[in-house]
Amino acid sequence: MAMVSALGAENSVVIFSKSSCCICHTIQTLIYGFGASPAIYELDELPNGRQLERELLSLGCRPSIPAMFIGGELVGGSNEVMSLHIRGKLVQLLKNAKAIFV
Repeated sequence: MAMVSALGAENSVVIFSKSSCCICHTIQTLIYGFGASPAIYELDELPNGRQLERELLSLGCRPSIPAMFIGGELVGGSNEVMSLHIRGKLVQLLKNAKAIFV
């Protein structure tokens, strides 16, 4: 869990993803649409991607990807991100993390 948490705290927005996952692409597009520049870790392209995926699972991410951190805190997967967006809370989280300034 230490590696995922450390990576999750390195940038204001961090997305753990897989390059072939359409839901991951959708979440990335949503975040880019707000003007944020997330750090994206494509687990299927990293040598330690399987280890990172196991750490995400141990943190409670089911499924393990996509998983997003905002301001160093685990937000969760696509369901949690979309729920925040629908409730109008995602933009405020991004602003609080200084990921966007609008």
